Amino acid sequence: MTEESQAPRPVQRLRLTFSKDGPARYISHLDLARALERALNRAALPVAYTQGFNRRPRLALAAALPLGYTSAAEVADVWLTEAMAPEVFGARLMARMAPGIVISDVAQVPLVAPSLQQQLAESVYEVGFPDGVDGEGLRRSVAELLAAGSLMRERRRPKDSRPQTFDLRPLLLDVAVEEDEDGAPRLRLRLVQSATQTARPDDVLAALGFDPLATRVRRVALRFAD
Repeated sequence: MTEESQAPRPVQRLRLTFSKDGPARYISHLDLARALERALNRAALPVAYTQGFNRRPRLALAAALPLGYTSAAEVADVWLTEAMAPEVFGARLMARMAPGIVISDVAQVPLVAPSLQQQLAESVYEVGFPDGVDGEGLRRSVAELLAAGSLMRERRRPKDSRPQTFDLRPLLLDVAVEEDEDGAPRLRLRLVQSATQTARPDDVLAALGFDPLATRVRRVALRFAD
């Protein structure tokens, strides 16, 4: 019998919801996955491992978060070879977690459920303007954006010399102007985010005439089809 066939099979799948703030704001998607893997290993939890030469904890994140964004709603699935109470798992993992990552919820999901990426339908963001913005002008710009029949944009993929042209308008579920706790205008964006189509806050901000680097973007929700 081979070593791979003797590997324990997963018996439980847990879904983590966690925030990414502070020093974690500037770690990449790949480094975030590595930070979670290290915490799982340090906590000595019964995590299932991938097969093959380079075995790693079986972990799947729902969606990449651009560098510099914060989030209150990151989601990841972890597979275990021994069943645990979700709250016990969360407490043990949190005790070994990197600074800036805080687990807010752990829930059990079916082993055979579709992947997070397959179920993901939309993402919700709040966008603040540290240098201030004219609220009425922002509302007019948003109204013009939503009234547009199409919003053709270009996006350049890594290692691709030719930009990709796409219509941003069908990917905007809602764009609204709100007020933050201090009464300053901010944007709330509901954007399509699925395995095949994704709108990014940077796309929307550029279409509105803003430099994305002059804003503060926070993901506040990931929503799934089922």
